[in-house]
Amino acid sequence: MTDNHQVRLAARPEGLPTPEVWEHTTEPVPEPADGRFVVRVTHLSLDPAMRGWMNAGRSYVPPVGVGEVMRALGAGQVVASRHPDFPEGAWVTGIFGVQEYAESDGGGVTVVDPSVVPLPTYLAVLGMTGMTAYFGLFDVGALRDGETVVVSGAAGAVGSVVGQLAKLKGARVIGIAGGAEKCAWIVDELGFDAAIDYRTEDVGKALRTHAPNGIDVYFDNVGGEILDAALARLRLGARVVVCGAISTYNATDRPAGPANYMSLLVNRARMEGFVVFDYADRYAEAAVELGGWLREGKLRSREDVVRGGVADFPDTLLRLFRGENTGKLILQIGE
Repeated sequence: MTDNHQVRLAARPEGLPTPEVWEHTTEPVPEPADGRFVVRVTHLSLDPAMRGWMNAGRSYVPPVGVGEVMRALGAGQVVASRHPDFPEGAWVTGIFGVQEYAESDGGGVTVVDPSVVPLPTYLAVLGMTGMTAYFGLFDVGALRDGETVVVSGAAGAVGSVVGQLAKLKGARVIGIAGGAEKCAWIVDELGFDAAIDYRTEDVGKALRTHAPNGIDVYFDNVGGEILDAALARLRLGARVVVCGAISTYNATDRPAGPANYMSLLVNRARMEGFVVFDYADRYAEAAVELGGWLREGKLRSREDVVRGGVADFPDTLLRLFRGENTGKLILQIGE
């Protein structure tokens, strides 16, 4: 292959990213310089955080610049190398962007073995998804045995892992998801104690039923009204883990803040946001535990893999915001 097809950010979106937001470009496949290598990207991770990366302004990482290749985690195979640690043929994961070929100096790149688990799993439970669930629940959420955990976006990439990890630690786990099929999956296959379908149920009323004594840890992936419903059910000393707020990412007006925030005062609770990159020096620790549970069959990884090309990235990304994925959404762009 001599052509490298790419998707670049052409304009900052207002609301949902429309086709005009993207530019499809083609460049020659790069030749690596000394100390660098080229990866043929085969899988792209699609994450709600991508929507935030498109916005201008201060955040935990710099925004994707207009005209730049869209930032994305990916997996692929080294096809040309002048780097001793990344030989040709090695399989790797890293931030490669929405393109068919990426050049790298090795920073933030990890060598993986697809004979141990399928390559997409390294972008799911054994990747940033699993790390986010692990550190968010255990470090920020400070989960203790026997507590009640509620997780929103429970059938999504992070939420489905959070619930399983909480069950491994002896918690009672209630998941909030959209649709009967997703709710059945998290209970029947992942072992959640209960599920709440936010599309058909009154979440506040359902929380009173399923968590009659209140919530010890609320792991929030959606924000908005569901966050408010959970705040109203906190127990004394509860912890609210702010991982994401996908319900507000495409809002064109400034979202309202939580109305029930005084519950934090009354219950001497805390609400804390976190970014998984802050735990980079402990990824190996989490990978050992997550990998062990995966091998033992105590933890499941579900990847929702869409096959296509890089040109399919814009439409595939929208599946996240329509709630169409179950588990980790991945775009496979190679064999």
